[in-house]
Amino acid sequence: MKGNSKILTALNELLSYELAAMDQYFIHSQMYLDWGLNKLYERINHEFDDERGHATKLIERMLFLEGTPDMQTRTGFQVGSDVPAMLESDLRVEYEVDKKLKEVVALCEQEQDYATRDMLVELIDDTEMDHAYWLEQQLRLIKMLGLPNYLQSQL
Repeated sequence: MKGNSKILTALNELLSYELAAMDQYFIHSQMYLDWGLNKLYERINHEFDDERGHATKLIERMLFLEGTPDMQTRTGFQVGSDVPAMLESDLRVEYEVDKKLKEVVALCEQEQDYATRDMLVELIDDTEMDHAYWLEQQLRLIKMLGLPNYLQSQL
């Protein structure tokens, strides 16, 4: 099924954010594992899997629409050097993904591609209610408990 070129371009832009988030979660999870922060490793490794699932859905949809997924571009990729910077960077990329998802949903409505729109709405829910919320919670815990206590809780 030949897709709308505007939507295919927007999906590739969105894919660049999802791939950046996926790569960022991957390196952060491995850093947490190396540092012995096993709870953070487990959660961020789970987020890596979720982002891979998001990227897969976008790729599948683009292929269905006879588009070519851009697997090279990464928008927003930034590795942190310590736990707060890593969590803040992950939250920043989630906010960027959320904003882009909403822009693409609006475009899908304008172009009357409701199947793509519905798929993206599911990703918004996952991004806002799971990923961003959890990261906001962790940063709040660091402020409340202090970094040493937070880190101890993540062993």
